[in-house]
Amino acid sequence: MRAGFGTIETMTDSALIEATPSLGSGHPSEPVVARLAAQPGIQRVPSPKLTLFLKRAFLDAETCAAVIARIDSQRRPSTISDPNGDAAFRTSETCDLDSSDPVVAKVEALIMAFTGLDPVHGEPMQGQRYAVGQEFKGHTDYFEPNGVDYERYCGVAGNRTWTVMIYLNEPEAGGATRFKTIDKIVQPEAGKLLAWNNRRADGSLNPATIHQGMKVRSGVKYVITKWFRELPWGWA
Repeated sequence: MRAGFGTIETMTDSALIEATPSLGSGHPSEPVVARLAAQPGIQRVPSPKLTLFLKRAFLDAETCAAVIARIDSQRRPSTISDPNGDAAFRTSETCDLDSSDPVVAKVEALIMAFTGLDPVHGEPMQGQRYAVGQEFKGHTDYFEPNGVDYERYCGVAGNRTWTVMIYLNEPEAGGATRFKTIDKIVQPEAGKLLAWNNRRADGSLNPATIHQGMKVRSGVKYVITKWFRELPWGWA
């Protein structure tokens, strides 16, 4: 099951992208891993089972607040592909963020500059809001090749490769992200970025990337997610 569809002031959003060589989004992933590993302040989770990076204070408080306002104004119930009959599997709300919005464009430019991933492989950025009791149970971000919705979601741009997720705030309690296979729990913190490869080093889908958006126990949690595909988004 998967989802449905720092401040830099001296460069424009377009300049950020133009100044960064695009590394693509599919296999091989080594150039992306090397670029992320070289970023200041980056942390790589020490596990042979998956490639997962963390960066604190990636977004400033003002930008986080601006994106939260946009999510609140446009949110709708979240959905999943390949429904499993569990109506409580994903109970958050979702917002499709408009890349023509200057705030959204700024965040996307920062992500591209940081990761080096090719923007043409990126899905539109999505925001999620979790109120008390809401969660997203254990899931992977890639689409199962034998899933009933596989052709619908992957027939044009291919499967998902990299995930970049950013917490926009810190709820009063709960709301952590748990990577179940390695029993790694990441606590939400405003501006913190997570980036992981949904594939193994050989390019095969990696089930060890299964993760869970744990229930919020107090307050509200906001995150944004940017997924990347094997082929250019919208390619035909």
